[in-house]
This record gives sequence, structure tokens and C-alpha cells, in this order.
Amino acid sequence: MSIEQSNVVDIISLDPTDCVVLTISDHLEWNSESDLRHMWLLQEKVNKYLAFLESGEIYHSYPQYRGQRVKISVTGKFPLNSEAETFYRKVSTIVEGAGFEFQFKLYVQIKEMDS
Repeated sequence: MSIEQSNVVDIISLDPTDCVVLTISDHLEWNSESDLRHMWLLQEKVNKYLAFLESGEIYHSYPQYRGQRVKISVTGKFPLNSEAETFYRKVSTIVEGAGFEFQFKLYVQIKEMDS
């Protein structure tokens, strides 16, 4: 699953505080040439996640999560540039206004040590 598949929830999990986390997997790089497309894809994906939450569909699929905090988390492969930071602030305001938490996490791959 990825940011390019807007009709799919990539990952649903519980964090250590029992918050339900809906993760968006973002493998796209932030650069001035593709930022608009990247933002559009992310906006589409977040809108689908919000519809999944606000419609209550999440509770039909996962009734055990009813009443728990919910967070939309974007895990990105690449760091945000200034345009992306501005975009994320706006998205965060919208998601939090709908009653959910929102975050961006940069994925950091740890190199394996040679034996």
C-alpha cells in the first residue's frame, strides 16, 4: 500500500497508549518539481481516511476500537521541505478540527551491522 492508492487504508494499529493509528505510507520525495502532485495525492489519501473515520466504517470493521483515540500518521521516506511543512500544518488543523490526531514521522532505516 502507498500514498498512490487512495482507496486503501495502508496500516491500522494500536500504539503503546492504546491510540488507534491509521498510517499512510509515503515513499515519494519532496521536491519543487513534484510537490503539487505529492500534496494532491496526500490530500486525497487523508480525505479517504477521514471519510473512513467519520462514516463510522472503522467501527464496523474494528468494533473493539470504538471510544478510543484515533490518529492519522504519515510515515514518510523523505524529509519535508518548507512547502510540505506548510501543507502539513494546514492538514493537521483540518484533521484535528475533525476530532482526530495527526502526525508526520520520518522513516529512518537502520543499517545492519556486519557480523
